[in-house]
Amino acid sequence: MIASLDTLDTPCLVLDRGKLWRNLARFDTAVAARGVRLRPHLKTAKSLEVARLAAPDLAAPVAVSTLLEAEYFFRSGYRDIFYAVGLGPGKFPRAATLLRAGAHLITCLDDAGCAAQLAAFAAQNQLTFRTLIEIDCGEHRAGVAPDGPALVAIARALGNSFAGITTHGGQSYSSRSPADMSAYGETEANAARTAAARLAAAGFACEVVSVGSSPTAISTNSLAGITEVRAGVYMFGDLFQAGIGTCALDDLAASVLTEVISRSVDRNTFLIDAGAFALSKDISTASLQPALQAGYGWLCDLDGRLLPGLKVERVWQEHGLVVSDRPLAADAFPVGARLRVLPNHVCPTAASHGVYHIVDGARAVIAEWPRINGW
Repeated sequence: MIASLDTLDTPCLVLDRGKLWRNLARFDTAVAARGVRLRPHLKTAKSLEVARLAAPDLAAPVAVSTLLEAEYFFRSGYRDIFYAVGLGPGKFPRAATLLRAGAHLITCLDDAGCAAQLAAFAAQNQLTFRTLIEIDCGEHRAGVAPDGPALVAIARALGNSFAGITTHGGQSYSSRSPADMSAYGETEANAARTAAARLAAAGFACEVVSVGSSPTAISTNSLAGITEVRAGVYMFGDLFQAGIGTCALDDLAASVLTEVISRSVDRNTFLIDAGAFALSKDISTASLQPALQAGYGWLCDLDGRLLPGLKVERVWQEHGLVVSDRPLAADAFPVGARLRVLPNHVCPTAASHGVYHIVDGARAVIAEWPRINGW
């Protein structure tokens, strides 16, 4: 034992290894049953130790959202790495360094001008980029229409750097039922299949047809024609994911340890030392039904048991205001009491912390796993 949740400096990030492992196993089984390859997205984890559980074979494919992550996981032995954010010209040299070092790096983009610049850069530097065209399957964040003219034009501009297509069904976060998730998943998969078929007809065979989001990955009825699924938040879960039904509250593996620093009996509130910097300002659960709205997070005791009626209603940089929907006893939650906050969106919450404090169903801290933050 390194320490205990009773003695750690607060605020800090806690990760329950047992819950993490169960989440990984459940998702692996669900994706395997659909006959496609899973490419774990490490954008939330940002940790070699988590990666070793999610993808224990170093030959396994992984996805990242920053080149810093790509470099980190490559140094750690992973080779098949998909940088799943549009590649801009300013990042060409850094991506090239990874290629020269032996990384089996995949990149993506959605702009014909950028594609032409990448093809010219690759030729000038005698490199072969493996680049996917990003398809918009309905979220409207990035990507080109699967049935629009830009698709084939980008493939032509990429030339030998073309490797396939990718899309992300982020609109699935609007799901409020299993039927919604399934419908969004079908839309995502159909967009990918449409794009791949059009490209094949134009003479551009897709080596990679990549889709992914935690809700759609395990709710899509058919993934025929898809080569891989990417997902990341499934590893940890969070209050929003529990709210839309992709996990249960008991699956939430990450929490923020905090301490009560002020108690107001008259106001039926108390302050904790976890604010916006420790929890993030994500209030995604505000879009859910009232019973699932969690402010900036729900509270648990040190053993991970939910404390009904308590939520972080307001945050400042280093302060969190906890309110209760019922009267609190005068001696409840005194200054110095310790609690855990379940996050709305684990990705930005985890990004504020440099290390996971590992527990396994108890208060004992059995390990510390570093995280890689930045770009």
